[in-house]
Amino acid sequence: MHNIQLAATQIVQQVLVDGRNLNQVLDESLRRKSVWTPAQRAALQDLSYGTLRFYGQLNSILNLLLHKHMTDNRITYLLLVALYQLQYSRAAHHAVVDHAVRSADILNPKIRGLVNAILRNFLRNQTDLLAQATMNDEGQYSHPQWWIDELRAQYGADAAAILDVGNGHPPMTLRVNQRRGTTADYLAKLIEQDIPARLIAPDALQLDKPVSVDKLPGFFEGLVSVQDAGAQYAARLLDVKSGMRVLDACAAPGGKAAHILELADVEMVALDKDEKRLLRVNENLQRLELSATLLAGDAAAPEQWWDGKPFERILADVPCSATGVVRRHPDIKWLRRKKDIASFAAQQSDILQALWPLLAQDGLFLYATCSVFKQENQDVVDKFLAKNPQARQLATELPGGQLLPTDQHDGFFYALLQKTA
Repeated sequence: MHNIQLAATQIVQQVLVDGRNLNQVLDESLRRKSVWTPAQRAALQDLSYGTLRFYGQLNSILNLLLHKHMTDNRITYLLLVALYQLQYSRAAHHAVVDHAVRSADILNPKIRGLVNAILRNFLRNQTDLLAQATMNDEGQYSHPQWWIDELRAQYGADAAAILDVGNGHPPMTLRVNQRRGTTADYLAKLIEQDIPARLIAPDALQLDKPVSVDKLPGFFEGLVSVQDAGAQYAARLLDVKSGMRVLDACAAPGGKAAHILELADVEMVALDKDEKRLLRVNENLQRLELSATLLAGDAAAPEQWWDGKPFERILADVPCSATGVVRRHPDIKWLRRKKDIASFAAQQSDILQALWPLLAQDGLFLYATCSVFKQENQDVVDKFLAKNPQARQLATELPGGQLLPTDQHDGFFYALLQKTA
């Protein structure tokens, strides 16, 4: 266990100090630990994700326990990982402390006694320390203060619920391939395999507990895909019909493009700026036995890749702060800065304006983000509408277009635009 603690410590430090992406760092670490068992790999993922998910609370507690600044950052992050284990894991407390002391002995033998004292002090005063941590916003909500302030300004009393959801574990939701069978039929297959699930949308089944994809009946044969229920709105809102030419302008990893192709026989162009990420799109389409034209290019510079033929439908799931999917990517909370929101909004406006001329007359354009901040959502759309009188925003089944994160889906924003005469 102390080796897993050490590995998690390094991962958390690389995210918080070096600003690196959690998934990338975790993947690199797991590749180096090729001899680890599946259980050890799962434990490392839990410690890394969990420590970052509750970093605000854990750091507030650690500050209460420390009487002076810790000069060795490695020990700081080791203590945060150990505090996460003591607070949230089912591991025996004495084992967590003993392993942390062993880990400290490897990192800095002079501080092993301090590590032991701090963790045992936490166990003795756990209830009081948890209560004291809630006295500041970051300790209570485990989000940065600027993020908390922004949500309060935009959502008032609902901000607390949004923050709580952001600290939870995301649901595992499936999208049933309607070309290969009905949602009811696939639900029956899950029940046969003792995998409890329930219908939450026309194509969506939410599992009671996550399972590995190799346990999903027919996954590798293309019967089903893993996709959040909120993301599944995109294909339905676009109202695609067979024979249409459709552009998915920021396609990777390809879930939304695949969903569109499952619903209608369209000429799909899947664009992404990153050629490596297009490989993932291709893999997903091949598994589902679907086809599309894959293009590497910048959505904000269509003159570099567009063939001049208009599209009846365009989906622009633009780069954003990803504040609506933070429970899937807890590192986002600590990597984002308030100034990033304005930067994303400017990039989103550029993409929307650049792609609009590619839309056919009377065609539909779906602007989408996985953000909950209005600066990236309706504000961007309103500015675009003010500059483009031939564009109008259509009403959808989502009032205001904002889908806030819940126990059934992540947070998304959708604005459906039509090109008028």
